[in-house]
Amino acid sequence: LKASFTTMDPFYLALSNFRKRKFEKSASICTELLEKNPYDQAVWTLKMQALTAQVMVDDIEAEEEGIADVFLDSETIAQAARPGTSLRTSSATAAPGLRPRGSTGRPVSGMVRPASQRAHATSLEQALRTARTAKSARAATSQVARTIRLGTASMMTQPDGPFIQVSRLNIIKYAAIEGVAKPLFLYIFYHENDVKNALDLAVEATKTAHFKDWWWKVALGKCYHRLGLTRDAEQQFKSALKQTPSVDAYLRLASLYTKLDQPLNILELCTAGLQLFPNEVMLTTEIARVLEGLNNIPASVKYYRDVLQEDATNVEAIACIATNYFYCDQPEVALCFYRRLLQMGLYNAELFNNLGLCCYYAQHYDMVVSCFERALSLAMEEAAAEVWYNICQVAIGIGDMVVAMQSLRLCLSIDSNHAAAYNNLGVLLHRKGQTQEALGYFQAAQSLGPFLFEPFYNHSLITKEMGDFQTSYSVIQKGLKAYPNHAPSENILNSLEKYFQNL
Repeated sequence: LKASFTTMDPFYLALSNFRKRKFEKSASICTELLEKNPYDQAVWTLKMQALTAQVMVDDIEAEEEGIADVFLDSETIAQAARPGTSLRTSSATAAPGLRPRGSTGRPVSGMVRPASQRAHATSLEQALRTARTAKSARAATSQVARTIRLGTASMMTQPDGPFIQVSRLNIIKYAAIEGVAKPLFLYIFYHENDVKNALDLAVEATKTAHFKDWWWKVALGKCYHRLGLTRDAEQQFKSALKQTPSVDAYLRLASLYTKLDQPLNILELCTAGLQLFPNEVMLTTEIARVLEGLNNIPASVKYYRDVLQEDATNVEAIACIATNYFYCDQPEVALCFYRRLLQMGLYNAELFNNLGLCCYYAQHYDMVVSCFERALSLAMEEAAAEVWYNICQVAIGIGDMVVAMQSLRLCLSIDSNHAAAYNNLGVLLHRKGQTQEALGYFQAAQSLGPFLFEPFYNHSLITKEMGDFQTSYSVIQKGLKAYPNHAPSENILNSLEKYFQNL
């Protein structure tokens, strides 16, 4: 057996390793073969594919707008969109009493997705303050700049420099070679991140194919989208769908409409796609995400259930349905879904944190402490702050105010921008009689989380009890902007208005 492997054809061995996803080994064998014969086109193409596969990511769901993408965009989006037609204004109209908001002001979703960790900033100051990633409070600068840095890193891993000098390639020559053009495009686009040359190659290949190859139209759309030419990309994706419908083109066009803030177009597009590709999981998931972004939670959950009928192990669908059950006061049902995720092999701090909360509210008290201990042992950075915040909720529920205050202080030591923790700490200090300190914490919560109504309500209530009616009046008006239908806030405002009228 050993002798047979030593006599195996090297190219076949490289191809076998590529199919086994041993890309580095496949590329090294191809390098040895190219040293013997630099003009072997098959080996050259295989090495391109192996190098591309090492760094290639699913860029359909990796869309993350940076500050430059938001404020230097040539596309103008309506600032006063009609209700139910914009993803950017939907989070502001969601009732905070139904589902809490995260650190960015967006309603909590079942699963962290690209762009779900950032608020839609309307000013540069707000954009700089907004945390754009799950692990860093630094605002993302630019999608294009980040991909260029990725390309540089992939190039530096090769001791002899880049495999292909893209600037010296004869684009027209290679665009005419059918078996080489597509792997070469993927190599330039994903490995080198040279969008300009990739676009030139796609243009020449499209001409060679007499504009009849849908794959190259999608490739053109990807390049235009990366360069920020959204309308040109939209035209290419539509042309590709008209010629040969594909799930990839539907998803990329939906991503484009998400950037343009056109959720109704996404729903129409994905519904049309489901007629051609019935029960397609990715298209159904996209509809569910958009409906969740528009705060149509019941319809979103319906589509997530359809996803589970086709793919019973879809983590996003299970997590979102579990979150919906939890906030609909059915923690015991949510617990079953989170246990399912645990049985599937998911093992992280967020899951154990949710299990601990579900166990507490479902009155499985014997499991609460062990779940939170496991969550703390696995938690890193931002997740640790959320775990301590939830431990505080449990401590308040059992009446242990000392543990509650210690948990909040630990939460703030990890994440000093946690607005809800400042608010809760202010409430506990007020109960201890430290009113002035409590007011300071409420003001800190208001500046860090203007989307929260609780700090404004608490601040207004305390200042009203202290006799500072003018401050109470101005603060409660800000609170009603965050939550217009909050009945206790309206009662305070009405009582203050009656008082001022009687003066």
